[in-house]
Amino acid sequence: MRDAEIRELPELIGEQVRVSGWLYNARSSGKVRFLVVRDGSGYLQSVVVRSQISEKVWTEAERLTQESSLQVVGKVKEDKRAPGGVELQVEDLTIVQLSPEYPITPKEHGPDFLLNNRHLWLRSRRQHAIMRVRNELTYAIREFFHERNYVNIDSPILTPAACEGTSTLFETDYFGDTAYLTQSGQLYLEPAAAAHGKVYCFGPTFRAEKSKTRRHLMEFWMVEPEVAWMRFDGLLDLAEEFVSCLVTRVLDRCKEDLDRLERDVSKLEPATRRPYPRIDYGDAIAGLQGKGFDVKFGDDFGGDEETALADESGKPIMITRYPAAIKSFYMEPDAADPTRALAMDMIAPDGYGEIIGGSERIGSYELLEKRIAEHDLPRKAFEWYLDIRKFGGFPHSGFGMGIERVVTWLCGISHLREAIPYPRLLNRLYP
Repeated sequence: MRDAEIRELPELIGEQVRVSGWLYNARSSGKVRFLVVRDGSGYLQSVVVRSQISEKVWTEAERLTQESSLQVVGKVKEDKRAPGGVELQVEDLTIVQLSPEYPITPKEHGPDFLLNNRHLWLRSRRQHAIMRVRNELTYAIREFFHERNYVNIDSPILTPAACEGTSTLFETDYFGDTAYLTQSGQLYLEPAAAAHGKVYCFGPTFRAEKSKTRRHLMEFWMVEPEVAWMRFDGLLDLAEEFVSCLVTRVLDRCKEDLDRLERDVSKLEPATRRPYPRIDYGDAIAGLQGKGFDVKFGDDFGGDEETALADESGKPIMITRYPAAIKSFYMEPDAADPTRALAMDMIAPDGYGEIIGGSERIGSYELLEKRIAEHDLPRKAFEWYLDIRKFGGFPHSGFGMGIERVVTWLCGISHLREAIPYPRLLNRLYP
């Protein structure tokens, strides 16, 4: 007998194994009990036939309750109808801990109840599948950059200044000084790009944005590459290559999870093919006006506008060259029209909204100094950031991608709260 994970069992047909896990559900058919056991790697139908085991084992099988922890011993048998294509003919069974009545049952539960029990909700099939897609996505992100010789730079979470505007900062005391939870790792990546050329960071970011929409979290994870000598067109190419590779990877390696989520993968397949449509901001405004939207040049886009702009081909689209007045202070102006910034947003199709935002960065010391003053930012807090331009300034570009928004799109779910293990929402800090 050997200890085995459920994912290994298709290669162990005919062997006796012991599987440790939890009872997902159970049903009876006369003198046969069917136990669905999960261990994190998969689901296993374990068949307990009364005539083939001791009365003690049968009694233990009858005692089992939902989410009791247990170990089952038996022979692996091929069964194409069962989850994973195999089942276990149980010979012995040990209850490790008998669970009391489990709060989350097959009946319908409201979102507040499920979020209050998020630590248990993670065990459900749907949440399990979402987290596996997220896991594959994060692994693919790191592999994408590693294979292209990017250096991972861990940016600090506590910072002395804002990156994306002061209105959404979480403030905290730092031994008598004021510090903020980071909104982005970008500013700290830029000096690293001067050291290594191609860098990225991947970690949590925070926005004190009092929003209750399905597209917002207070804490989320973001991956941000920054590339020395890359101009705006190269940034668009990088973003496009990045997303197409990630979608291809998830479709290839998460078939079972996407099937469990009932995701229509035909809606994701177009995103594996490049190029993606690129639309000038001015053309996007005109297009929205033609569809009856009350927007004018200089407006930012909300969720409804992003949905309306999404390309009918099913591919993400890139909106380019936004008005500089509605974008961040560090974005390089368009040489052809300095009122525009060399900025881009990538919008996912089917109403999933913005998944990437990026720009070419200002390379000039004098211009950046001017922008810091125009945005009324504390000069002292940005002296180090100005140093990047003072000591060997260079053109560079980068973007940020929110992981939860991409997971939401890939999984076909409606709210970001399911795309992160423990969501932090307005008025929710538990568990």
